[in-house]
Amino acid sequence: MCGIAGLFSQTVICKSVIEKTKESLFSRGPDVQSHTSWNAKGERCDTHATSALIHTRLSIRDLDARANQPMSDSSGQVWICYNGEVYDWEEEKKNLQAEGYVFNTTSDTEFILNGYLKYGKDILQKLRGMFAFAILDLRVNKLLLARDRMGQKPLYYSIFNGSLAFGSTFRSVWTLMDKQPKSLNKHAIDAYLAHRYIPAPHTLSQEINKLENGYCIEWDLASKTFSKELYWNPQQKSNAGWNQNLLESVDIRTASDRPVGVFLSGGVDSTAIASILSQKGHKDITAFTASFGDSRFDESEVAKQTAKELGLPLKEIKIPLDISLELFDQIIDDIDEPFADPSSFPTWLLCKETSRHVTVVLGGDGGDELFAGYKRYKKHLNSAWRGNLSIPGSPFKVKDSKNGKILSELRMSWHDAYSLRFSGFTPHQRESLLPNLNSKKTNYWRESQFSSAHDDSINQLLATDYSNYLPEYILKKGDLCSMAHGLELRCPFMDHELFASLQQLPKEQRFTSPAKQVLSKVSPQVECVLKLKKKGFNPPLTHWLRESWKDRYPGLGFRLAKNSNGLIDAYNTDALISNYLKGKEILAERVLQLLILDRILSQYSC
Repeated sequence: MCGIAGLFSQTVICKSVIEKTKESLFSRGPDVQSHTSWNAKGERCDTHATSALIHTRLSIRDLDARANQPMSDSSGQVWICYNGEVYDWEEEKKNLQAEGYVFNTTSDTEFILNGYLKYGKDILQKLRGMFAFAILDLRVNKLLLARDRMGQKPLYYSIFNGSLAFGSTFRSVWTLMDKQPKSLNKHAIDAYLAHRYIPAPHTLSQEINKLENGYCIEWDLASKTFSKELYWNPQQKSNAGWNQNLLESVDIRTASDRPVGVFLSGGVDSTAIASILSQKGHKDITAFTASFGDSRFDESEVAKQTAKELGLPLKEIKIPLDISLELFDQIIDDIDEPFADPSSFPTWLLCKETSRHVTVVLGGDGGDELFAGYKRYKKHLNSAWRGNLSIPGSPFKVKDSKNGKILSELRMSWHDAYSLRFSGFTPHQRESLLPNLNSKKTNYWRESQFSSAHDDSINQLLATDYSNYLPEYILKKGDLCSMAHGLELRCPFMDHELFASLQQLPKEQRFTSPAKQVLSKVSPQVECVLKLKKKGFNPPLTHWLRESWKDRYPGLGFRLAKNSNGLIDAYNTDALISNYLKGKEILAERVLQLLILDRILSQYSC
């Protein structure tokens, strides 16, 4: 897993811009930082370069320098810059070797490169895993950018003045754009307030986009034109059963030339993964669990018991009660773009300590989306009968009250009202904070490639999450918190073969009450955990907001108004903070959203 970036410009690229970009991606690839550049004639050069591929490497497969990137084929005409990890490709490598393709490494990078030489962009159909990559093909003067199917790896890009910049992070593309004028995406701010994250393809800047999961882009270097397409059909069929695919998905994700661990909480998803590791004989893999001083949040005792029964060594990582403002700023900087999950703070700390012991760790992200494990699904399905029925009036004009949220919901369609099941700002609060923003939307979700006209209610909600909440919130959190410390997080539940096989599972088996009963087939430990009350990975947010970070409140409204170019109303912002400090605890996660936005906007001047 690594950091990637690139710029194909109409003007000479300043060397300092390349170095600053490497620096911004350093934590994603602390082992090696390198770049390859070309002049306007397509000749490799270090001066007067107009094009460059940039790579920072975290060495996982094949630690030899020959596996460093950017990597080229023997002709020097085809180059790859790749972030991620793909699995189960060794047999296809043998087929390529039999056809005369030369391999000088044992890295998955070279497999993708040779696979592209053989299949072109159809190599995407043969990749199983997580990835974001750029392949520069000077034979046809084209660049291919691609992001994995479920969205585990991020990819940002910008097209401006006949130039294209891309990178693993928003910050890296912002840096590559250098002195290019950039403007604040006002609707992205509203989207963040509504959802606690910014759905793709939007970002904080009007000029920068996120590539959607499962999509690829081709950029023609000669004509300066691009095309974007969905390369994966999420309705594909599987040739194997879901349990076989799950066992295989966990097993293949242990492939590494660096030490491997597993995150283990008291939850079902991580317990299932740890159980499979034990069954497959991976007894040398260390389990890592987070513990809190407050028993309301702590599941470490359950994790300890599970690890003992499975015969896995376990390391307990204690999460401190206090997080200073200095540490708050560091974590938010690593978050890169605004998203407000309170659990990102303990996740970041857990990853930091885990990276001292292993370089690769398996985690349970995605299990709740695959098996409809969130409580919000069941709650929202209770009103599925109304479909597109709604009562007249705008949800933005409903003032906050005990019944206000219900009235707001009834003024939306059933599907649109699903956005209110999250902890973002209510429509009325957004109206108050952004009074001058025209054409607000009830939600900013993109149309999902995972949906079809025949979807029932639960699959409609899941399809929305697969294209929005899952890649841009859950998986984003795991990627950024782990890569902040040079730790590779692998998520077996995000295997696309497993996803395909679960689509064929009868609804009554897949979506149970309580959720995830089907995973009890994995091990007795999963059955035991299913009987426990789920606590989740919930941190002591109230303590942080009322004690650790209270010094950030003075002047918050003024700063947000200034750094948003007047978009955010200072008076109403401060009034909301005042209501929280007076005891309105329901505003806690919204206050966190504002603190995060304050820190991030202070770094990006538009």
